[in-house]
Amino acid sequence: MDTQTPDSDISQTLSPLFTPLDLGALRLENRIIIAPMCQYSADDGSATDWHMMHLGQLAMSGAGLLILEATAVSPEARITHKDLGLYSDYNEAALARVLDAIAVHSPMPVAIQLGHAGRKASSAEPWAGGQQIAPTDPTGWQCVAPSAIPHSPGEVAPTALDAAGLQKIKDDFVATALRAVRLGIVGIELHSAHGYLLHQFLSPISNRRDDEYGGSVENRMRFPLEVFDAVKAAVPADIPVWVRLSASDWVEGGWDIEGSIAYSKALEARGAAAIHVSSGGVSPDQKIPLGPGYQVHFAEAVKAAVSIPVIGVGLITEARQAETIIAENKADAIAIARAILYEPHWPWHAAAELGASVRAPKQYWRSQPREFKALFKDAAFGQR
Repeated sequence: MDTQTPDSDISQTLSPLFTPLDLGALRLENRIIIAPMCQYSADDGSATDWHMMHLGQLAMSGAGLLILEATAVSPEARITHKDLGLYSDYNEAALARVLDAIAVHSPMPVAIQLGHAGRKASSAEPWAGGQQIAPTDPTGWQCVAPSAIPHSPGEVAPTALDAAGLQKIKDDFVATALRAVRLGIVGIELHSAHGYLLHQFLSPISNRRDDEYGGSVENRMRFPLEVFDAVKAAVPADIPVWVRLSASDWVEGGWDIEGSIAYSKALEARGAAAIHVSSGGVSPDQKIPLGPGYQVHFAEAVKAAVSIPVIGVGLITEARQAETIIAENKADAIAIARAILYEPHWPWHAAAELGASVRAPKQYWRSQPREFKALFKDAAFGQR
């Protein structure tokens, strides 16, 4: 194995995908972000050995940032009873065990996505059908939402949140964010997409309130913005806070790109470090035209309206595809999910194809193909 090139000497003409990016005070070495991916493998909200294995391999992938899966801010905020949570000392200790092991063996920064499932809570795991579990079932509970409208016909209607309920949820987000900071998490993403609670407030499909949190776009944005403000004010200034949103419900009369742009501008004005642009999830009536990069045009539209970084996601599976998105200024970073589950070393292969370098543990350097002599660089793996 040839001696590796020091960081300061590596290639003069980097692929745009492998240039640094700042999310507030957090510098990413490249623009590949591992998107949050629910594992439905927690024990009463606590991380298990599965998370040690799963996150450990992703932390060696060479991506610029790892975002932990949607992490519930309370027991009733979970999508399923097997969801990861960070609402108890036991949860915190279990996740600390996983994160401490990663920190010893990988320099990759770790962020977390905080969420509340709202009316999509109390569901079965996807491989068990994903349907709502009734509140009377031992593994179910009563859901809450902006309005007492079920996600799908035949489901038990959620309880419409009152003032006390809204305050509790804000308090839960803040408490969980502070636990994340104690664990050494370096960034916080608030889940305002995919039909979960904050998205439910945004969408007229799920929000039929007649108070200050319903009606106009400004009113429907109010509660998600209050949650953002509360979290941003509670965490240290050097911890970037950003939002993942669904740019479209893909349903006529639903939340759309115009609302998403207004929301993104409001978040930017409040100090958001980035906008992570996804889509869909609030209605089973959605009609999504799936195809490579099918959501990137939404990221491009948001990027044209704000000056903070925008993250694109959605069937981005090829290195050249990802590089083109960055090069053509359609997004500032790309997030990959299923592609990196299928190929946990996706960034290695992308770097090889695009003439770049990634950090990798020395134990794996011997796997470097001979034609890519500067593919790997020293990550100080195992030295922290």
